[in-house]
Amino acid sequence: MADYDVMVIGAGGAGLTAALYTSRAMLSTIVLEKLTPGGQIALTDEVENYPGFPQGVTGPKISEYMLEQAKKYGAEYELREVASIKPQGKVIEVETLEGNIRAKAVIVATGASYRRLGVTGEEALTGKGVSYCATCDGAFFKGKELVVVGGGDAAMQEGIFLTRYATKITVVHRRDKLRASPILQDRARNNPKISFTWNTVIDSINGAKKVESVTLKHVESGAKQDKKIDGVFVFVGQIPQTGFLKGVLELDAGGYIITQNGSTQTGVKGVFACGEVRSGAVKQLVSACGEGCEAALAAQHYIENQ
Repeated sequence: MADYDVMVIGAGGAGLTAALYTSRAMLSTIVLEKLTPGGQIALTDEVENYPGFPQGVTGPKISEYMLEQAKKYGAEYELREVASIKPQGKVIEVETLEGNIRAKAVIVATGASYRRLGVTGEEALTGKGVSYCATCDGAFFKGKELVVVGGGDAAMQEGIFLTRYATKITVVHRRDKLRASPILQDRARNNPKISFTWNTVIDSINGAKKVESVTLKHVESGAKQDKKIDGVFVFVGQIPQTGFLKGVLELDAGGYIITQNGSTQTGVKGVFACGEVRSGAVKQLVSACGEGCEAALAAQHYIENQ
């Protein structure tokens, strides 16, 4: 017997939207989250590109609204970390440190965390000049000078995007050449607003209430220098939260969940994936919410036809 009709793992935009839809469909629903509701958006100081908020809304506030709305229709919410999932016939057993829970359908919406630099000041100034999403936060830096950290496709794409707003972009890269595709390298090198600092890493990010400077360290000589700056955008990769799914669901080379034909259905019956954890997903809040809705409707259809 199942304890719930639907279990949603992850309380970001995708997971909370899924929980809203399944609970409104009168399916008993529980949401498990190991950190705080909202996912990555909860770390964003202000969200300006989510429909319905013409004046913008803070990341923590929209996260609070989403959780409140899902709870309004009966969804339960618990802080628990999932250790594994085990399909058992027509139910899926989910193992947590506080005990196991069985559900008829499971929606995985655990997202992906931005790979961080791990330097002094990074955590304290996240959302206060440190960002991991140019599309989300670029407009806040009109007329400012920025540092972009990284040398891959994401760093070049996002750096080029940021030139719409910033007056100057300095790309800081630990090597003496980029890993990005040739076409992106050419575009970045030919952009008059972009310059490069090679063989260098960020040693610390400095500022009291917002980013004021970074301390740069040359990887060969160890020499350090401070650089005044208004913001730091970090693009050194993402880590999908799928460690507990290895051996159960099919993952791509990056560790993201592979779904069938662009849908939310995974290779295991009754298990669905949505949001940034899904291979090929668009990493924006509005698209994550859309996938959450799609996963909820698919789970509802699956349960009704069992």
